[in-house]
Amino acid sequence: MKILIVKTSSMGDVIHMLTALSDAGQLLNDVTFDWVVEEGFAEIPAWHPLVKRVIPFALRRWRKKIIRSLCSREFWRFWRELRKTKYDVVVDAQGLIKSAAVTYFARGKKIGLDKKSLTEKLARFAYQKKLSVDITQHAVWRMRHLLALALNYEVPNTEPNYGLSRTQFKNLSQAYQPYILFLHGTTWKTKCWPKYYWMRLAKLVASSNYKAVLPWYTLEEEERANAVASQVVAAKVLPSLSLSQMAGVIAHAVAVVTVDTGLGHLSAALNMPTVALYGPTDPNWIGIKGQTTVWLDSAFECVHCDSRDCHYQKTAAVFPACFSSVTPELVWEALKNMISKKR
Repeated sequence: MKILIVKTSSMGDVIHMLTALSDAGQLLNDVTFDWVVEEGFAEIPAWHPLVKRVIPFALRRWRKKIIRSLCSREFWRFWRELRKTKYDVVVDAQGLIKSAAVTYFARGKKIGLDKKSLTEKLARFAYQKKLSVDITQHAVWRMRHLLALALNYEVPNTEPNYGLSRTQFKNLSQAYQPYILFLHGTTWKTKCWPKYYWMRLAKLVASSNYKAVLPWYTLEEEERANAVASQVVAAKVLPSLSLSQMAGVIAHAVAVVTVDTGLGHLSAALNMPTVALYGPTDPNWIGIKGQTTVWLDSAFECVHCDSRDCHYQKTAAVFPACFSSVTPELVWEALKNMISKKR
């Protein structure tokens, strides 16, 4: 059985989908997958052993000059790749108009979410079969149930299996070992743990003879990483890395501390000891999910506001205010507990 998955973004969502592929591979004979995904995340599906072909989709770049892009060789190369294979089933696991459009033009039986399960309701008109999935479930379980319904099998009552192994990624960080990885970068300023807290945590990490390693992907993240390293000798800033290289850094850490960000989901997928920090977003719905992951959730009065901007009006010790109770000392205690279990 040959299946096309349309799951274009974001990084965490793409990683969540890997668990559904593992379920299908466990329960169905001779099932393989192709996958349409945003070009920036194209490395991720290729890590899973059941994915045979990745079709990069560059909508984020194309829509900046949409007319020129639709007339480009690159777009028509994508179109030929999309239409080249006749699939048994095409599954839109994104549920947005952009992914529904891709699903509509792919060749095969088109399956997606029904009206009640969709955020963008118009997407449903692209599908020949519409499925209902409980939107109150965690995202990992939503994806596992969607693919199970689409391919007609029961979701196994097991912990999520992302289909990845630490050994498939090269260790590029021997010079820093032993180290704890600080995944401090994220897209919302309200999801960023305070810079001063990272500095304090780096000092606590150094006091136990670990290095603190900080990656970066934007100028703001690079500035934050350098600020931490300027205050703590044991804090080291990584060069710019690809996703596969970053996976290697994650896979060979002692432990990982992360904000709500895509790389945190990758840490969980690699079954790393991971402490995940939450303030404005609700981990029960989209939280980093792994067998060795601990959530530290804020107890602040306006926690889980799900807002890119902090609207708290009172005086607070840190920004964003909801992280005031998620202190470096609390995080360090959680890390030490996870490290001791790992031993």
